[in-house]
Amino acid sequence: MTWRFRCSRGRGWISMAKNTPINPPAVTGAGRRELPAYVSNGLIGLRVRDVPLTTGMTLLSGYSGEHYERQIEAAAVAPYPIAGDIALDGAWLSDKSHQISDLQQAYDFSAGELTSRFTFQAEGVSAQVEVLTFCSRVDPTLVCQEVSITVDKGCSLGLRAIVDASGADGRALRHSRVTPGEPEPSTDGALLWESAGGLSTCGVAFVSQVLGVGDQQPTRPPLRDQRLVTEYGFRARAGRKVRLRQIASLIPSALHTLPDQQAARLAAKAANDGFDKIRQQNRAAWDELWKGRIRLEGAEDRWQSLADAAFFYLNSSVHASSPASTSIFGLATWHDYHYYFGHVMWDIEAFAVPALCMLQPEAARALLDYRSSRLDAARQNARLMGRRGIQFPWESAPTSGQEAAPLPGTAAWHEDHVSLDVARAFSLYADATGDREFLRTRAWPVLAGVSEWITTRVSKTGRGYAINESMGIAERENPVDNAAFTNMGAVVVLRDAVRVAADLNLSADPEWTRIADGMALPMRGKAVISHEAYRVDEEKGATPDPLMGLFPFGYRLDPAEEKATLEFYLGMAQDYIGSPMLSALYGAWAARLNDRRLALKLLDEGYGQFCTGRFLQTLEYRADRFPEQPQAGPFFANIGGFLTALLFGFTGLRAGPDAPDAWVERECVLPEGWTSIEVDRLWICGQAMRLVARQGETARLIPL
Repeated sequence: MTWRFRCSRGRGWISMAKNTPINPPAVTGAGRRELPAYVSNGLIGLRVRDVPLTTGMTLLSGYSGEHYERQIEAAAVAPYPIAGDIALDGAWLSDKSHQISDLQQAYDFSAGELTSRFTFQAEGVSAQVEVLTFCSRVDPTLVCQEVSITVDKGCSLGLRAIVDASGADGRALRHSRVTPGEPEPSTDGALLWESAGGLSTCGVAFVSQVLGVGDQQPTRPPLRDQRLVTEYGFRARAGRKVRLRQIASLIPSALHTLPDQQAARLAAKAANDGFDKIRQQNRAAWDELWKGRIRLEGAEDRWQSLADAAFFYLNSSVHASSPASTSIFGLATWHDYHYYFGHVMWDIEAFAVPALCMLQPEAARALLDYRSSRLDAARQNARLMGRRGIQFPWESAPTSGQEAAPLPGTAAWHEDHVSLDVARAFSLYADATGDREFLRTRAWPVLAGVSEWITTRVSKTGRGYAINESMGIAERENPVDNAAFTNMGAVVVLRDAVRVAADLNLSADPEWTRIADGMALPMRGKAVISHEAYRVDEEKGATPDPLMGLFPFGYRLDPAEEKATLEFYLGMAQDYIGSPMLSALYGAWAARLNDRRLALKLLDEGYGQFCTGRFLQTLEYRADRFPEQPQAGPFFANIGGFLTALLFGFTGLRAGPDAPDAWVERECVLPEGWTSIEVDRLWICGQAMRLVARQGETARLIPL
């Protein structure tokens, strides 16, 4: 789809693809203190180094193991499926990495393709190398890589395609270089890998092909040093391009009980389909996703590039085939950060699901299916705490869905709001998609179970219902009484449950309405404050958790109370902004006060300055405010908060059970200088719709 504009001087038409994203700047050189490129499709996530043949890191949805230090269930590093090596007259790149130069790396967000280039010189020969890497969205178990080499003089050229498990904790249970019962192998080999502690397994199988030198028969030795290697050797001619293609299939035991065998089947299918077809289909899938590009008209190009990067990283980290949701860093990890262990936490439901409901609803559904499929673990968790109903774990283990917080588990003792965040996401998804079957079979059990849990969590006091000894969004050393966000969230969930019960002609416990109507909120004048006995100068006192209750959670205050609460916490913004999660929402909160200048300022301080380093990965902490923190990203609470602000906060939309034309709560208030937010295709109530949200006007959702 393109726009066409007539030049002001009558020189004809200029064609511009309006749904083609702005790619991040290419990167040259090495040795930077920044995260490597992150390539993912939502089932597989890779960290690809600047020399991509060098082994990076792999995470696989649903694959977990025992953490080496904490001894808890955690996302486990899987074998790296697309390592490689090059030899010039017998000198291997892996032995002479100091002879690599001219490194360049570029990311094409429009297709999810990473292209790396470098020069390798050895034995008087210079090789120009280009490496294309992507994860297929159409065939989500597949990782594809093409290595193109051109030498400046004739030489003996060696190429290796490698599956490298040397950096993965665990052990090989078996491997194979043949296809049982067949005269010729259908793949280069398959590996069954067990994680540390034996908590799960994954299967890897791969195929390779060399183009440009005629038919080549490789050697395929047995597993050695935890690596499966396919090696080619031949004479290369000067100036003639040779290509090594690698396709690997990775499958967790969460999706197949014999994952290495299924990986071999899908790798063989990939060889039959061919690299070019897989690449073409992947590009077509990204073309479809980019029809949901969020365009910021009137904004500086920098803001559009940040919106495109946020859109790309969020959508690339989720997939309808994912068996275990995603973590707060998606499927990205690196050596110097691990502190959330790949656990599934409330941030995904609170920050990522709202935008995904309209951008990629089938992936949002997969995130929620993870919770649905582990309801028994949530019920048992409630029982362990002496309560009824459903209490979701604070840090949910990827495989079991049970509590996996590091011992002694202090963070899990009082973090009650996680169940409210999950329940609200189920309600929001049902409203945004209009999926009645989901409402009945998935959302209702969660809403009813969490509402029952609330009845056993609250205490009745002279002021109404209270939730004592709880923890809000700010994880302080000690719990508090009546944490505002927790109480506000409980009211929203209870009212959603009552509404859904009436809609489905089911019975709702009358206690749900009594608690919702009588829930105490801590107030100071007309402003909602963080908790009872709150002090501005207390630990994390500037945390604006009551504002999270307003938006995006959806608790309704009267106009005077909302204004007072917004002004109270926006006045302390500089004491909080730069911290994770809520910083990205400050711009949308300022817009609720109709302050466009402040909205732009706080959006920059609360999100724009988090995006840095290689390919605009959004960090957890703002580096200038927290230089002691490791660079960790892409961080999906920040990304999801930014996208939720764009789609709902500035536009004045609030998804609900009524028709989409009833979603408008107020006129659009955009950051200063922005004229509109437009999206050519959102999925709303099962229908494709266009969003047009112009400054000062009522947003329109137009059926396509």
